[in-house]
Amino acid sequence: MDKRLEALPKLAKDAKKEGQKYFANLRRRTPKNLDYVMQELHEEEFKKTDCLSCGNCCKTTSPIFTEKDVERISKHLRMKVAKFKEEYLVRDEDDFMVLTSAPCTFFDETDNSCFIYEVRPKACAEYPHTNRKKFIQITDLTLQNTEICPAAYNIVEALKERLPMHSNKKVRRS
Repeated sequence: MDKRLEALPKLAKDAKKEGQKYFANLRRRTPKNLDYVMQELHEEEFKKTDCLSCGNCCKTTSPIFTEKDVERISKHLRMKVAKFKEEYLVRDEDDFMVLTSAPCTFFDETDNSCFIYEVRPKACAEYPHTNRKKFIQITDLTLQNTEICPAAYNIVEALKERLPMHSNKKVRRS
Protein backbone atom coordinates (compact mmCIF):
# COMPACT_ATOMS: atom_id res chain seq x y z
CA MET A 1 0.00 0.00 0.00
CA ASP A 2 2.85 2.44 0.74
CA LYS A 3 4.09 2.45 -2.87
CA ARG A 4 0.54 3.04 -4.08
CA LEU A 5 0.13 5.94 -1.63
CA GLU A 6 3.42 7.47 -2.72
CA ALA A 7 2.33 7.31 -6.37
CA LEU A 8 -1.24 8.53 -5.74
CA PRO A 9 -0.63 12.31 -5.74
CA LYS A 10 1.12 12.11 -9.12
CA LEU A 11 -1.48 9.73 -10.54
CA ALA A 12 -4.30 12.01 -9.37
CA LYS A 13 -2.53 15.15 -10.62
CA ASP A 14 -1.95 13.56 -14.03
CA ALA A 15 -5.63 12.58 -14.21
CA LYS A 16 -6.99 15.87 -12.81
CA LYS A 17 -7.46 17.79 -16.07
CA GLU A 18 -9.11 14.80 -17.70
CA GLY A 19 -11.28 14.37 -14.59
CA GLN A 20 -12.33 18.02 -14.64
CA LYS A 21 -13.36 17.73 -18.30
CA TYR A 22 -15.11 14.44 -17.63
CA PHE A 23 -17.13 15.83 -14.71
CA ALA A 24 -17.95 19.04 -16.65
CA ASN A 25 -19.43 16.86 -19.41
CA LEU A 26 -21.16 14.69 -16.83
CA ARG A 27 -22.77 17.79 -15.24
CA ARG A 28 -24.02 18.90 -18.67
CA ARG A 29 -25.50 15.52 -19.46
CA THR A 30 -26.06 13.78 -16.13
CA PRO A 31 -27.27 10.22 -16.63
CA LYS A 32 -30.40 9.38 -14.65
CA ASN A 33 -28.68 6.32 -13.22
CA LEU A 34 -25.53 8.12 -12.02
CA ASP A 35 -26.24 7.67 -8.29
CA TYR A 36 -26.98 3.99 -8.85
CA VAL A 37 -23.76 3.51 -10.83
CA MET A 38 -21.74 5.34 -8.15
CA GLN A 39 -23.28 3.20 -5.40
CA GLU A 40 -22.36 0.08 -7.35
CA LEU A 41 -18.78 1.24 -8.03
CA HIS A 42 -18.39 2.27 -4.38
CA GLU A 43 -19.54 -1.13 -3.13
CA GLU A 44 -17.32 -2.98 -5.62
CA GLU A 45 -14.27 -0.95 -4.59
CA PHE A 46 -14.83 -1.32 -0.86
CA LYS A 47 -15.18 -5.10 -1.16
CA LYS A 48 -11.47 -5.11 -2.01
CA THR A 49 -10.27 -2.01 -0.12
CA ASP A 50 -9.39 -2.06 3.57
CA CYS A 51 -9.15 1.46 4.94
CA LEU A 52 -7.10 0.19 7.90
CA SER A 53 -4.30 -0.68 5.49
CA CYS A 54 -4.15 2.96 4.38
CA GLY A 55 -5.42 5.65 6.76
CA ASN A 56 -4.18 8.40 4.44
CA CYS A 57 -7.30 10.52 4.95
CA CYS A 58 -6.68 10.54 8.72
CA LYS A 59 -2.99 11.22 8.25
CA THR A 60 -3.37 14.19 5.91
CA THR A 61 -6.72 15.96 6.27
CA SER A 62 -9.32 17.03 8.78
CA PRO A 63 -13.01 16.33 8.48
CA ILE A 64 -15.56 19.05 9.01
CA PHE A 65 -17.15 18.77 12.45
CA THR A 66 -20.85 19.64 12.73
CA GLU A 67 -22.37 20.79 16.01
CA LYS A 68 -23.99 17.34 16.34
CA ASP A 69 -20.57 15.71 15.85
CA VAL A 70 -19.05 17.95 18.52
CA GLU A 71 -21.83 17.20 21.00
CA ARG A 72 -21.69 13.43 20.37
CA ILE A 73 -17.88 13.21 20.58
CA SER A 74 -17.68 15.52 23.61
CA LYS A 75 -20.20 13.35 25.44
CA HIS A 76 -18.24 10.21 24.50
CA LEU A 77 -15.02 11.77 25.81
CA ARG A 78 -16.86 13.09 28.89
CA MET A 79 -15.86 16.64 28.08
CA LYS A 80 -17.76 19.89 27.97
CA VAL A 81 -18.49 21.01 24.39
CA ALA A 82 -16.62 24.28 24.90
CA LYS A 83 -13.55 22.46 26.23
CA PHE A 84 -13.60 20.01 23.30
CA LYS A 85 -13.77 22.87 20.79
CA GLU A 86 -11.02 24.77 22.57
CA GLU A 87 -8.72 21.76 22.75
CA TYR A 88 -9.26 20.16 19.34
CA LEU A 89 -10.96 22.46 16.83
CA VAL A 90 -10.42 25.65 14.89
CA ARG A 91 -12.51 27.50 12.30
CA ASP A 92 -11.02 27.32 8.80
CA GLU A 93 -11.14 29.99 6.08
CA ASP A 94 -14.61 28.74 5.05
CA ASP A 95 -15.82 29.01 8.67
CA PHE A 96 -16.02 25.22 9.14
CA MET A 97 -14.91 23.57 12.36
CA VAL A 98 -11.86 21.38 11.66
CA LEU A 99 -9.06 19.80 13.68
CA THR A 100 -6.19 22.01 14.73
CA SER A 101 -3.65 19.59 13.28
CA ALA A 102 -2.99 16.58 11.07
CA PRO A 103 -2.72 13.69 11.48
CA CYS A 104 -6.06 13.44 13.24
CA THR A 105 -5.80 13.69 17.01
CA PHE A 106 -7.89 10.52 17.35
CA PHE A 107 -5.88 8.49 14.83
CA ASP A 108 -3.62 5.67 16.04
CA GLU A 109 -0.75 5.39 13.56
CA THR A 110 0.34 2.00 14.90
CA ASP A 111 -2.67 0.27 13.34
CA ASN A 112 -4.53 3.05 11.46
CA SER A 113 -7.46 2.82 13.85
CA CYS A 114 -9.58 5.56 15.39
CA PHE A 115 -10.03 6.15 19.11
CA ILE A 116 -13.53 7.58 18.54
CA TYR A 117 -14.61 5.35 15.65
CA GLU A 118 -18.06 4.59 17.13
CA VAL A 119 -18.83 8.32 17.40
CA ARG A 120 -16.62 9.71 14.61
CA PRO A 121 -17.72 12.78 12.65
CA LYS A 122 -20.31 12.26 9.93
CA ALA A 123 -17.74 13.41 7.35
CA CYS A 124 -15.44 10.54 8.40
CA ALA A 125 -18.23 7.97 8.34
CA GLU A 126 -19.20 9.00 4.80
CA TYR A 127 -15.68 9.44 3.39
CA PRO A 128 -14.82 9.40 0.47
CA HIS A 129 -18.47 10.33 -0.27
CA THR A 130 -18.52 8.34 -3.52
CA ASN A 131 -21.82 6.64 -2.66
CA ARG A 132 -23.66 9.82 -1.77
CA LYS A 133 -27.01 10.69 -3.32
CA LYS A 134 -26.89 13.58 -5.78
CA PHE A 135 -23.26 12.68 -6.43
CA ILE A 136 -23.12 15.19 -9.29
CA GLN A 137 -23.10 17.98 -6.67
CA ILE A 138 -19.77 16.86 -5.18
CA THR A 139 -17.63 16.13 -8.22
CA ASP A 140 -15.06 18.83 -7.28
CA LEU A 141 -14.71 17.34 -3.80
CA THR A 142 -14.39 13.88 -5.33
CA LEU A 143 -11.53 15.03 -7.55
CA GLN A 144 -9.78 16.44 -4.47
CA ASN A 145 -10.32 13.14 -2.67
CA THR A 146 -8.64 11.20 -5.49
CA GLU A 147 -5.37 12.81 -4.36
CA ILE A 148 -5.81 11.40 -0.85
CA CYS A 149 -7.83 8.20 -1.14
CA PRO A 150 -6.78 5.34 -3.43
CA ALA A 151 -10.35 4.01 -3.37
CA ALA A 152 -11.76 7.35 -4.58
CA TYR A 153 -9.18 7.38 -7.37
CA ASN A 154 -10.13 3.84 -8.41
CA ILE A 155 -13.85 4.65 -8.30
CA VAL A 156 -13.45 7.72 -10.53
CA GLU A 157 -11.34 5.76 -13.02
CA ALA A 158 -13.95 2.97 -13.04
CA LEU A 159 -16.72 5.56 -13.56
CA LYS A 160 -14.93 6.91 -16.64
CA GLU A 161 -14.92 3.40 -18.07
CA ARG A 162 -18.51 2.62 -17.06
CA LEU A 163 -19.97 5.90 -18.30
CA PRO A 164 -17.67 7.28 -20.99
CA MET A 165 -18.41 10.93 -21.72
CA HIS A 166 -17.32 12.59 -24.90
CA SER A 167 -17.59 16.28 -25.54
CA ASN A 168 -19.77 17.25 -28.43
CA LYS A 169 -17.18 18.58 -30.81
CA LYS A 170 -18.61 20.38 -33.75
CA VAL A 171 -17.81 18.64 -36.96
CA ARG A 172 -17.48 20.75 -40.05
CA ARG A 173 -19.07 19.20 -43.05
CA SER A 174 -17.90 20.09 -46.51
